[in-house]
Amino acid sequence: MSHKTDGNEFDRISRFFAPLASVGEGARGLTNDAALFETAGARLVVTADALVAGVHFPEKEPPELIAKKLLRVNLSDLAAMGAVPHACLLVLALPKEVDDDWLGAFSAGLGEDLGAFGVALVGGDMVATPGPLTLSLTLLGEAGEEGVMTRSGARPGDMVLVSGTIGDATLGLQVMNGELAGLDETAAGFLSARYRLPEPRLELGRRLAGMASAGMDISDGLVADLGHICEASSVGAGIDASRVPLSPAARTALVSDLSLMEAILGGGDDYELVFTTAPGREPEITALGKAIGLQLTVVGTILEGEGVRVEDGCGGEIVLTHPGYKHF
Repeated sequence: MSHKTDGNEFDRISRFFAPLASVGEGARGLTNDAALFETAGARLVVTADALVAGVHFPEKEPPELIAKKLLRVNLSDLAAMGAVPHACLLVLALPKEVDDDWLGAFSAGLGEDLGAFGVALVGGDMVATPGPLTLSLTLLGEAGEEGVMTRSGARPGDMVLVSGTIGDATLGLQVMNGELAGLDETAAGFLSARYRLPEPRLELGRRLAGMASAGMDISDGLVADLGHICEASSVGAGIDASRVPLSPAARTALVSDLSLMEAILGGGDDYELVFTTAPGREPEITALGKAIGLQLTVVGTILEGEGVRVEDGCGGEIVLTHPGYKHF
């Protein structure tokens, strides 16, 4: 059984909003992580993401961490396109319980990350709402000399690779919700931090722009997001679950409960990159990983057909009940 991408979020984008974007050349059918606008002397890349209390972060989450995650998930979209961030616009829809102390902590956290990632806040809006707290950020960046990385260039025979380790964020959310016991304080803290503060792979994305045939960030889950690449590229894929890179903390959790492998493969919020490249480029990819100090792992192959087939390392198929996060 192959896991096809059929989530309502993408169906709704395709049905209701992609037609509206058909006259905008930069939109590219709303099939990528960001839009691309070519202007005189520059290629502008634009993305937007929203976070909602109780959906994307716990309602009692420290405001400085919320601010940092809001910026970082947008930065991850630019990383997925191989772009360099420059400026952002912030929209806040605030319920009445949000006071100046909350906003002070939020702005302090945001300011730290704006400085760390070289992004300027250039505008936005603030409105009142009966709830829940809703935050949106629009990020503007620029494509590098090598161009951009899109979802639509994967070809049969290409390798499928991922950056970093997979599944930490979804396990971290389980830790925060009290659903994952048996870990020591260090492991639990590591997993929680991976959920709260994703690390946008900007340097990797920029370097991959001239090397990868397709790519995107892992926000909905490895299987689901690889499925989006397959759909955009009109191909299928096979991945070997035994080759998916895991952190020591995730391995410890998995030893205690093997059923967590489904969450690892289908859970979201890792914000690592999944990308494809021709087999002949493997030495370049290996050298790139060493140069930037980041683990890059081959986990599968692009195939003829459609959907994503997951195998267990012994040729047996793993059928996921939930191959990825769905908003609707």
